[in-house]
Amino acid sequence: MVPTTVLVTVSGRDRPGITAALFAALAAHDVDVLDVEQVVIRDRLILTVLLAQRGGDIVSLRASVTRLVAALELEGEVEQVASEGDAVGEGRRSHVILIGHPLRPGVIGEVADRITALGANIESVTQLATEPASSLQLTVRTLDHAVLRAVLVHAADDLGVDIAVEPAGLRRRATRLVVLDVDSTLIRDEGIDVLAQRAGVGAAVASITERAMAGELDFTASLRERVALLEGLPLSQVEAVRDSLRLTPGARTFVRTLKRLGYAVGVVSGGFTLFTDRFVSELGLDFAAANELEVIDGRLTGRVLGDIVDRAGKASALRRFAERFNVPLEQTVAIGDGANDIDMLKAAGLGIAFNGKAALRAAADTSLNLPYLDTVLFVLGISKEEIAEANGP
Repeated sequence: MVPTTVLVTVSGRDRPGITAALFAALAAHDVDVLDVEQVVIRDRLILTVLLAQRGGDIVSLRASVTRLVAALELEGEVEQVASEGDAVGEGRRSHVILIGHPLRPGVIGEVADRITALGANIESVTQLATEPASSLQLTVRTLDHAVLRAVLVHAADDLGVDIAVEPAGLRRRATRLVVLDVDSTLIRDEGIDVLAQRAGVGAAVASITERAMAGELDFTASLRERVALLEGLPLSQVEAVRDSLRLTPGARTFVRTLKRLGYAVGVVSGGFTLFTDRFVSELGLDFAAANELEVIDGRLTGRVLGDIVDRAGKASALRRFAERFNVPLEQTVAIGDGANDIDMLKAAGLGIAFNGKAALRAAADTSLNLPYLDTVLFVLGISKEEIAEANGP
């Protein structure tokens, strides 16, 4: 006998004992539990249980639930639903994360319409956070994850919100190593541009930086050209710039949360060790890779020592740190903003463009455009409760 798939929904004022009472009532029937979801919003409970009913009939099951909800002054519904494998059930689940400041109802409705137009189904909606931005997670069953992602990338551009699309499952929470770019990612500044302002060559260097980050110039050649313009700058001025660099809003929360949840977190930068050393110490980062400026007699020589951490070098550093921490590449995350981050994001299990240039957004798995680094935590499936707990006393 093929089991009947039944959905039981109970709702009403929340109080202790409701969940236990419902499952006690279900225990009197020949059913298997397939899925459970429970949400409480402003003291109102919504509890759903998906069952495979092997014996008896839905009438007797409905009668048991009706008696229970009447006794507890709740509302309840028991209905037969399509079994796993019917219609869109043949697909797989994806997580769709919406992040906006604010999130308007019309935007949510438009995203839902585009999902529905694909023949996909929204199975659940969960609020992840309200600060520093509003964030919702939709669990969507779809026949084609790649098509869903492509459609919602366009929706994000049209609607002015951030939308991340990821396969659902344990892999998402198995991530254990996160690598960040530094300039315009971990920090708000481009360090070399600030140095150039001190050296009186700000406009020339900023122009080269912009073209390099957009992928219009070879990064290694452009870095050497920019550093050459810094020749003679006193080390004291470099240290003053280091101390003036500003963390991106949410950076401390981002790193602290991941560290307390057991992640290895570090930076791979096309900038300089004189800067990254500060953040390793200040934030307690686990690792760092960057370029070393040559200093002789207390002044920059205009040269870089050793191999340049360029586009390929960033990807190599990610692999090296993953090996050091014994983390498979598919369980790594890379976050950056420029074209020189493309190889690193592609090598990682999840590549995130954070306020990224067009070339990087096209290559990334997910793009975020709000100026808060801790919004990346929502993409990693970390809830506001986990963030609060990790950042508590």
